[in-house]
Amino acid sequence: MWLKPEEVLLKNALKLWMTEKSNDYFILQRRRGYGEGGGGLTGLLVGTLDAVLDSTAKVAPFRILHQTPDSQVYWSIACGATKEEINQHWEWLQQNVMGTLSVFDSSEDITSFVQGKIRGLIAEEGKVSLVQEEDPEKFREALLRFQKWFALPEKEKLVTYYSCSYWKGRVPCQGWLYLSTNFLSFYSYLLGAEVKLIISWDEIWKLEKTSNVILAESIHVSAGGEDHYFSMFLHLHETFLLMEQLADYSIKRLFDKETFQHVPALSDPLQITKRGLETHARNEQFCAFFRLPRGENLVEVYESFLWVPFSHFNTLGKICVSENYLCFASQDGSQCYVIIPIREIVGVEKPDSSSRAVTVCVRGKRALRFSEVRDYERLANSVRRRCGATASPRHILAGAAGAESCHNLIEHFEDNPEEVALMVGQRDGSKAVSTEALMTVFHPQDAENLDPKMLKEKMKEQSWNIHFAEYGRGMSMFRTRKTRDLVVRGVPEALRGELWLLFSGAINDMVTHPGYYSELVEQSLGTSTLATDEIERDLHRSLPEHPAFQSDTGISALRRVLTSYAYRNPKIGYCQAMNILTSVLLLYAKEEEAFWLLVAICERMLPDYFNRRIIGALVDQSVFEELIRDHLSQLTEHMTDMTFFSSVSLSWFLTLFISVLPIESAVNVVDCFFYDGIKAILQLGLAVLDFNMDHLLACRDDAEAVTILNKFFDSVTNKDSPLPPTVQQGATANSEKTANSKVDITDLIREAYEKYGDIRSEEVESMRRRNKLFVIQTLEDTTKQNVLRVVSQEVKFTPADLDDLYGLFKRQHFLSCYWTMDSAALLHHDPSLAYLEQYQLAQQQFCSLLSLLAPWSHCSSCHLLSLWAFRLMDENQDGLVNFKEFCCGLNILYSGTFTEKLKFLFKMHLPPVSLPDVPEDGVIRKSPERGRGKVDLQAYLKQWQDELLKREENIKDLPRINQGQFIQFSKTLYSLFHGDAEEESLYRAIASVTSLLLRMEEVGRRLQGPPPPTETASAHREHTAVPETVSDKLPAPCAPETAIQPQEVQWSFAFEQILASLLNEPVVVHFFEKPVDIQGRLEHAKVTQLKV
Repeated sequence: MWLKPEEVLLKNALKLWMTEKSNDYFILQRRRGYGEGGGGLTGLLVGTLDAVLDSTAKVAPFRILHQTPDSQVYWSIACGATKEEINQHWEWLQQNVMGTLSVFDSSEDITSFVQGKIRGLIAEEGKVSLVQEEDPEKFREALLRFQKWFALPEKEKLVTYYSCSYWKGRVPCQGWLYLSTNFLSFYSYLLGAEVKLIISWDEIWKLEKTSNVILAESIHVSAGGEDHYFSMFLHLHETFLLMEQLADYSIKRLFDKETFQHVPALSDPLQITKRGLETHARNEQFCAFFRLPRGENLVEVYESFLWVPFSHFNTLGKICVSENYLCFASQDGSQCYVIIPIREIVGVEKPDSSSRAVTVCVRGKRALRFSEVRDYERLANSVRRRCGATASPRHILAGAAGAESCHNLIEHFEDNPEEVALMVGQRDGSKAVSTEALMTVFHPQDAENLDPKMLKEKMKEQSWNIHFAEYGRGMSMFRTRKTRDLVVRGVPEALRGELWLLFSGAINDMVTHPGYYSELVEQSLGTSTLATDEIERDLHRSLPEHPAFQSDTGISALRRVLTSYAYRNPKIGYCQAMNILTSVLLLYAKEEEAFWLLVAICERMLPDYFNRRIIGALVDQSVFEELIRDHLSQLTEHMTDMTFFSSVSLSWFLTLFISVLPIESAVNVVDCFFYDGIKAILQLGLAVLDFNMDHLLACRDDAEAVTILNKFFDSVTNKDSPLPPTVQQGATANSEKTANSKVDITDLIREAYEKYGDIRSEEVESMRRRNKLFVIQTLEDTTKQNVLRVVSQEVKFTPADLDDLYGLFKRQHFLSCYWTMDSAALLHHDPSLAYLEQYQLAQQQFCSLLSLLAPWSHCSSCHLLSLWAFRLMDENQDGLVNFKEFCCGLNILYSGTFTEKLKFLFKMHLPPVSLPDVPEDGVIRKSPERGRGKVDLQAYLKQWQDELLKREENIKDLPRINQGQFIQFSKTLYSLFHGDAEEESLYRAIASVTSLLLRMEEVGRRLQGPPPPTETASAHREHTAVPETVSDKLPAPCAPETAIQPQEVQWSFAFEQILASLLNEPVVVHFFEKPVDIQGRLEHAKVTQLKV
């Protein structure tokens, strides 16, 4: 490998290098302790030194130095792992460089020429693969060591590497940690003791930062039932975050089958870089904090002061600029932040160069002044450029007529508010779409009503109007502590839909996608899927006591929103609890607004909640348990089994307390959720447990604790709710209780914020990442146990062997996803399938695995036999083999009787095994999608009934094997016998059996009709009696059949005939019945699976 030229002051420092060849300009050296005369104490010391110092000499013990006769300075220009490799470099220098050096007059010119040549070669080699790395030269050397030490497939992409210590017991091993796309690898070499560790990211159960008495701070990795500790990092936090990102990337790709089509930095696993991962993590954090649509990229960050007009002071913070938004977040504890869509900006000015200030003018006659911006001119130009680049019809006038025209346009919209709806895409694109919130239709507020509750509601509205006057209204509103205080007190009924849209960020999606919802409604109209069937079933279970959902108006709107979302996102489709959330959204938001609110909840605010395994909810339950241990230790000491909190709180998270609280109280919780995210739900959950602490500590069992919590939720009321008693769910229940037993929701929420408001959103996200790995692996382990329990009833493998087989099968499935995004497993993943179908192998992956495990792995026709076995095991002919099908087939090959094994081989040569019309990826999906596509439920019921009635196949039911298939069958037997100790005896036995069968066929034909031509029979007899060489390429099962001329007489054999003939050959029976070393094959497969 050519190296970037670096100075070497002493060509043989410390006598570590020995010269092998030299001339006037180059020296070829070998590292002491390697090659001839290597080993011994010198080899141990040199090897240890190379490993600790991360020297390339550890894996490349040969090097070439450049020198000039009149200089004492040497330059390293090449290294090699073998003598052959370094000699190729030496010969290239002799042929292409040596002849040219004599024309130069000075040694400086010679050195400059050599360095230029070497750099040109390096640039040519790495211009594609290493162009994105921070230090391509060092990375090339690290990549060489990574490939040499761990022998992983060449496609595996190294992301970065760090020096650290790995604790093996109580002994630290200094070495190097390599982080690649799919693996965490560590290498150490100390005084002859080599430590090599390879862990795939998908095996990790726990990844966390820990500290103890011995280790001040370390990274703990738990995988495969073992704990690994890494310490003494130069940048431990950076290393840990990168490990978290790689683990999360692997989880999403392999378990969730995410393809990252809209994330260029992660869309190709062969091009993953440290910079790309860090950029993606930064963009995700940026979008999550400001509730921006996914896909926004943080482009620029500036530190500045923002003038806060209502407080009359400057607050320090950071300006974050993306393609479509300019955002500001304070850093001085004032919790002030602002989101300004670029589409709302009408002008950018630089009023005062001395203060380095930038003034941004937005719609609504408002301006924001940023001062002390270090590069204020760049910021102003960047915002101006983006305003022009993102100009749309509603910006054209602003761009053409300048700021004065913009103010006129704003005044026009203020005078004509009905046109604002058209501007932001809320037009009535379909007559079927409801344009009013259901609460407005069914419970319009009476302006003349002077009820105390209505008066209090008016006071709330007035408080918000004052807030809007001071802080602004709409997307560019200042959000501060006062905003949160108003939310905690409860949002007025009339403003709830508007503020939900604003705080969730759903308004951005709606404005930038005008008409999108109406199109979805039309496209999804009349579709029939599993999702739509589930939606229809749950429509009348969504707030059935509310009048809005006792009418066709509410039910139809709910149907349209849920069906449209299932059509938009078939990966989620529909999940129970979505109907409850959507029904509440429809009460306070227009239909299109409710749809975008649902998008914000499912895709941003509650990620992974609404899928088949509700992983997101389970992760947040684990976070909740962790918070209980931290804040309510008294409760955890009493209730040792923390699973109680998981079971009782699942509905809290999935429905945001809507399913357990009266609707008039639950909407206050939803207010806080849209403002603070999942943090608000966690805080409220802690407050509920804290409020009932004494009663829970007195409980004797879980059932009693559940009863206490249910009674508590029944007692929660909203004394300020202006809703009529016919709507309030808690009105009737609470009417019979005394005033002392009631708990006001506003007081409960306020207490939650006072006691647990110090929980930071960043901490919650960190706990989410930490717990996600454990939740995923726990679900995977449960799935594995279910699969093994089902499969074990039909095979003869021991539990340990079956467990190893499952691990190999799952790893083979993942191997198809490791280095590509186009594998059949990713393209045709269907999360609605049962656990038995979650991991399946396409043809190529199946053949690779079977070649490691099958008894015929030594024969020359192994690949062809694996192909036929794949088609035979693929019972439903969907182009994929699941674990049960794989084990049942392998069980026959390992533990089947002679008859079962022979029948398996016989069926492999029958025509149904051949599938002529198979797609390139080998997959024919017959499973229903959760979102789109027609579903033939009758076909599934029939398939299920057929499986229930499936009986043992009788050998008499097997079709007869024809002439071409029998010839191929005989050749297959010959290839299986190759290399066996009794190979010759087996060959003679098969020749005897085939001759006997042919004679029997001839006799049968003479008795039934004219005899076949003797030359034809003799030709076939000769063909089948002479063993074929195993090196011959075997034709396809049906190929010989097509080669027979029409005038030739066809003959065939029944399986019974072949079985009876072979049973008379003891040597053949013994060959098929001799035991197979299952454990040996499994261990061999574990070691070689990655290499294959």
